[in-house]
Amino acid sequence: MNTERSGGRALAAVFSGHGEPFRLEEFPVPLPGRGEVLVDVTCSTICGSDLHTWHGRRQEPVPCVLGHEIVGRIVAFGPGAPRIDLRGELLHEGDRITWTLAASCGECFFCTRGVPQKCEHLFKYGHSAIAPGREFSGGFAEFCLLTAGTGIVKLPDEMPDALAAPANCAVATVAAAFRLAGPVEGATVAIFGCGVLGLNATAMARHLGAAQVVTCDLDAARAEAAGRFGSQFFFQPADLQAGLRDVTRGRGADVTMEFSGSSIAASGAIAATRTGGVSVIAGTTTPGGRVELDPNDLVRRMLTIRGLHNYAPSDLVTAIDFLTGTSGRVPFNSLQGESYPLAEIEAAFESSGRHAGLRTAVIP
Repeated sequence: MNTERSGGRALAAVFSGHGEPFRLEEFPVPLPGRGEVLVDVTCSTICGSDLHTWHGRRQEPVPCVLGHEIVGRIVAFGPGAPRIDLRGELLHEGDRITWTLAASCGECFFCTRGVPQKCEHLFKYGHSAIAPGREFSGGFAEFCLLTAGTGIVKLPDEMPDALAAPANCAVATVAAAFRLAGPVEGATVAIFGCGVLGLNATAMARHLGAAQVVTCDLDAARAEAAGRFGSQFFFQPADLQAGLRDVTRGRGADVTMEFSGSSIAASGAIAATRTGGVSVIAGTTTPGGRVELDPNDLVRRMLTIRGLHNYAPSDLVTAIDFLTGTSGRVPFNSLQGESYPLAEIEAAFESSGRHAGLRTAVIP
């Protein structure tokens, strides 16, 4: 732990844009200000959105420090910083924590209406340009400065860093999707997309008592992984309609969830939802897609369609509880990719690009 380096200098991997190599730069380690917490980063994993930014498919303000799936240990508290986590547990220097991927003010129009992830003053880790004194704003660095309004969760000792890091993105997003869907005990749940999000959703559906979990993906090779995470039926898109009809006696799924990033899959999820069912669309975060929907069909089938982007702080607590409660029977380790030191971050991103569906770890 680098507590002695507070007030010294530390490294961050600075991203300047697609096609530009990361630059390892030293910056002064900041003293936390009002409401802030300084954290010594112990592990960050490369999310799909980080990879999209690196490939130029997604634009972020530059120069920046990417990375938002982060675990670390508390180094210091600023004046008025939170001393309890989202569970109400006391926080101390040295505690191992993760935190929400965004900080929100708690007082604006959206915060007071249950969607803090759309805060009018939102700050997202790994998504903001660096500024003097604000260089440590993402996970691919030796430190991260948590801004006021960040939700913190103290991690159980038995949870490895590489398992905990994706909780504050992929797993918390899945938890939010189930919160929007409502109770699924005894239900048929259909998951579209069997990447990291979809596999976690498959396991969470079983954990929450779904009677039948159906998964769908273009890649037939993902059927085996889906089965290990709890899927009872796997279909490719061309076979889904007939297969789901057999599974549900023609009714369709009670709940459908889209985590693939494809507008075609979003259309398929809505079409696969039974009359009176719920469809949560969470994966299609790239603009430009189209979903055609006959309003007569929407009315007569009495559908509920929920869009989801990111999550609320309580969903991170749900995600950690889920990982803790199922770690003995769900093969989360199979989602972990290779690990690299911060100095080899270029190699880490190359590895992540070669191993779709795995979370590559960067260890400062």
